[in-house]
Amino acid sequence: MKSTMPNGIWPVMLTPFTEDNKVDYEALGKLVEWYIEGGVDGLFAVCQSSEMFMLSLEERLEIARFVKQTAAGRVPVIASGHISDSFEDQVHELSEMANTGIDALVLITNRLAREDESDHVWLTNLERLLAHIPDSIPLGLYECPAPYRRLTTPEALRYCADTGRFLFVKDVSCDLELLEAKLQAVRGTDLKIFNANTATLLESFKLGAYGFSGVMGNFHPQLYAWLYRNWAGEPEDAARLMDFLSIASMIEKQLYPVNAKYHLMLEGVLSNFHCRSKDSSTFNATHQLEVAQLRRLTAAYLERYPLE
Repeated sequence: MKSTMPNGIWPVMLTPFTEDNKVDYEALGKLVEWYIEGGVDGLFAVCQSSEMFMLSLEERLEIARFVKQTAAGRVPVIASGHISDSFEDQVHELSEMANTGIDALVLITNRLAREDESDHVWLTNLERLLAHIPDSIPLGLYECPAPYRRLTTPEALRYCADTGRFLFVKDVSCDLELLEAKLQAVRGTDLKIFNANTATLLESFKLGAYGFSGVMGNFHPQLYAWLYRNWAGEPEDAARLMDFLSIASMIEKQLYPVNAKYHLMLEGVLSNFHCRSKDSSTFNATHQLEVAQLRRLTAAYLERYPLE
């Protein structure tokens, strides 16, 4: 299988909701355009940032179809397919998601084994699942932190790479030593590892990571795109920008994804910051001020590091 996953910036997409708690497709369309205008290289729909555990299967499928249609071939679209516990339900979810037209179907690593189960169990369950997924659709892996964070080992990743079916990994280890071992394990294959962690991002590029797929793509994807495209040729500027991005990413510890939706309200993309996964009523005036201040500071960096 030839790789079709471009290197670069893959934001984990948000799901806008209306005031009466339905998926807001008008706002979702504007959001897709905002990402693309921000220089992203692909879109990761239906993930934890999308509040996928709070979406029905029908909503997850319709969001994936809508994003794929709205992107209209400008950037590829991938999506997670399964949140259920039972094997049978996961097969159904993955089969339905595979039929939405997305460019790759992403498997959630913690759905393949319990927290106390070994890699052997994980790989056995993966083999069972792969038998039910059409060979024609490329696959990815997502180390989703909820309901628990299951990091893939270098050995397990090599197995996945050797199947020839996996093209994308969203790594959430925040551990450069482990990430380097994973990169070495899959070197020479079509499997690409994308770092979700900002603090380690620049160093991970130097180790061979293929890009960024993280939360902060919902705040300033342009700066991440600049960093990926220019870090090798402009190392001093890249290091200065990296310092800002790392400190800015601490906003993740506030009330995410409510704060990201508020930021996108300030950007004129969304009309509210309603979430299903968090109580948006606790997003107070100080939180809002912090997001607005970050946005103003970001504007200065966007002037200094413009995308060509």
